[in-house]
Amino acid sequence: MHVPLPRQPAVANRAAAAHAAAPLHLLGVAREELRAWLAAAGHDAYRADQILSWIYRRQTTNFDDMTDLSKGLRAWLTERAAVLRSTVLRESASADGTRKLLLGWPDGASVETVWIPAGDRNTVCVSSQVGCPVGCRFCASGLEGVERNLTAGEIVEQAVRIGRLVAAGSAGPPVPLAGGITPADRGIGRGAPSDPEVRRYAHRLSNIVLMGMGEPLANYREVVQAIRILNAPWGLGVGARKITLSTVGLPKQIRQLAREGLQINLALSLHAPDEQLRRELIPWARGIKLADLLEACGYYFQQTGREVTLEYVLLAGVNDLPRHAQALAHIAKRLRANVNLLRYNAVAGLPYARPTAQAAHRFQAALRRRGVNAHIRPSRGTDVQAACGQLRRQAVTSA
Repeated sequence: MHVPLPRQPAVANRAAAAHAAAPLHLLGVAREELRAWLAAAGHDAYRADQILSWIYRRQTTNFDDMTDLSKGLRAWLTERAAVLRSTVLRESASADGTRKLLLGWPDGASVETVWIPAGDRNTVCVSSQVGCPVGCRFCASGLEGVERNLTAGEIVEQAVRIGRLVAAGSAGPPVPLAGGITPADRGIGRGAPSDPEVRRYAHRLSNIVLMGMGEPLANYREVVQAIRILNAPWGLGVGARKITLSTVGLPKQIRQLAREGLQINLALSLHAPDEQLRRELIPWARGIKLADLLEACGYYFQQTGREVTLEYVLLAGVNDLPRHAQALAHIAKRLRANVNLLRYNAVAGLPYARPTAQAAHRFQAALRRRGVNAHIRPSRGTDVQAACGQLRRQAVTSA
């Protein structure tokens, strides 16, 4: 059975598209694309390096503040390009430090993104689509379906928005960027910022997880473009092994991702260890054979050397029984995969219950007895209803 994918936005050539439709969203443009765009308009290509340095190192969003650019170029950019395109519609702060933003886009669409601080780590959870096409029975994100894909720039902008919050509200030692270097070790192009200016921002985000709203692999092209920008030394500079893509599982796209040359982590949202139960919990999975999916995950490990993580939301009395632990252990050992267990966060109107902590630990122990590396992932931000998709769902239903 063919699994239809949401229609892709027409953004294959962002530099060319910019001449037809302004403004160009700079956060979705690769360095070479930006150089080509500037050169085509008669500007020096090296100015791209300066612009990107201002955006990602100094957190500058106003072209007038980019003082090493000529006034003419600054005026030209103001007319034809933009750094941030979203508006913060709502911000929620949890007692545990988690902060969640609801971002609105010019077309009226909205998505959520989350900052999860933990010690010296600052993780940002980003969305890849407006809504979600998967329709997991226990998740709020897909209750209204999927409206559209996010562009690469809209995905990157979520991380940039959170990065600005992190830089303003936290401190800590520099985290090495891609390649093991620290921000202070590197200047980018002409007019690169000095060491203190670089340190002010670039060390702040330590991890990026594509675990927000949407199915990342159903928006493949834009997600991969965003990952390259998030990872690039001229971009956010987050190491590939600090970036995790979570997917319900599209075998063809998983295999394609394995050949992209990226060293990112792959997390499979499994949630059930057998075909029948998985199809009940994840309607989209009805067209995907579990055997094909597991083979694709094995291929990803073979090609990248990166172990796949299995994500498993525990639903009381549904998928947390001893037989489920036994079947899950078999899959995990076959893939040499780690398992992340998450106790269900209740969503109003959905017929599922959160298992007790004792039940979750019994399930974990059953996996460990069978030689599986299993962890219980703590829930964060529950006091502000920060479970996946809840913030946007409230905004939609209260409108």
